[in-house]
Amino acid sequence: MTMRTPLRILGGVTFLLAVAFGLLALQINSWMQPVDAPAAAQEPIMVTIAPGSTSLSIGEALYDQGLVRHALVFRYYAKYRKLDQSLKAGNYLLEYGMSIDEILAELAAGNVHRPTVSVTIPEGFTLEQIAQRLSQRGLADYDEFMDLAISTVPVLGQSTPGMRYALEGYLYPDTYTFDEGVTAETILRRMQDRLNDIYTQEMRERTEELGLTTHEVVTLASLVEREVQVPDERELVASVLHNRLRVKMPLQICATVIYALGEHKTTVTLKDLEVDSPYNTYKIRGIPPGPIASPGLKSLTAVLYPAKTDYYYYSVKDDGTGGHYFGRTLAEHEANIAKARRNKK
Repeated sequence: MTMRTPLRILGGVTFLLAVAFGLLALQINSWMQPVDAPAAAQEPIMVTIAPGSTSLSIGEALYDQGLVRHALVFRYYAKYRKLDQSLKAGNYLLEYGMSIDEILAELAAGNVHRPTVSVTIPEGFTLEQIAQRLSQRGLADYDEFMDLAISTVPVLGQSTPGMRYALEGYLYPDTYTFDEGVTAETILRRMQDRLNDIYTQEMRERTEELGLTTHEVVTLASLVEREVQVPDERELVASVLHNRLRVKMPLQICATVIYALGEHKTTVTLKDLEVDSPYNTYKIRGIPPGPIASPGLKSLTAVLYPAKTDYYYYSVKDDGTGGHYFGRTLAEHEANIAKARRNKK
């Protein structure tokens, strides 16, 4: 045997090893690739990582769900990235097509999926009604929410002496989606921020043009919200409020009396009108100390851009529509009331 034979054998072995390592590298690279979504798969996949899971058991769970191509490759890559001890337990929503790096990033960051709860707050809800709705949906404890709402300073506007609740009117009515376990502070901030977003720069400039404060606009809008049942009447009712304020007439809004009484009523009596409260606009002049409910965008806009009328009065039609007759003088107002009574008969 010549010296060339061992060299040839060694060369051949080296070549075979190089080929083997090359093929292995190609195979590992293939295992590292994201998994394409099956044709029928559209939604993200929920993967549960139990406490104390190893990177191998996590890899196996991902493999079983079809999210990675090889459990061991996932494990060793996690060790290579020095993340194998940082993967957190919990429920994760993962998608087909995510790379191993993206999956590791989610698990290491602990971006667990939290169930959500949606809640709709209608326009014209009072703070107490909002707290009750949130409590019914399991999102907040009623008493805790009310305690915070009493003491929290509004993001938009201001709280003034005599207000029943500092945040009355400043929690924007809308549909919200919150994580389960959300704090009352987060809910309050989110709903206030929504109003802050809704109240645009143009609206703020218009507020100044009218010589009003944001607090006064929100307060007046809450009166419109509680008084109006026929949407087309918002600007008309707003015009009555502006006209009365201009000549320093009491606003005489029944909704403020009901708020002052602190109870739900459909009919206001003469005795009710005597309630001693800064919200009783039959006894006080000007705008009450704060909103009586949460107004929506249309009511806010109606106050900022009221109809141009010379109406100073309105009365319920009593025809079941919730609409109103509007009058320019006290005589017209009394005639409208008489007409409503005749129609009712």
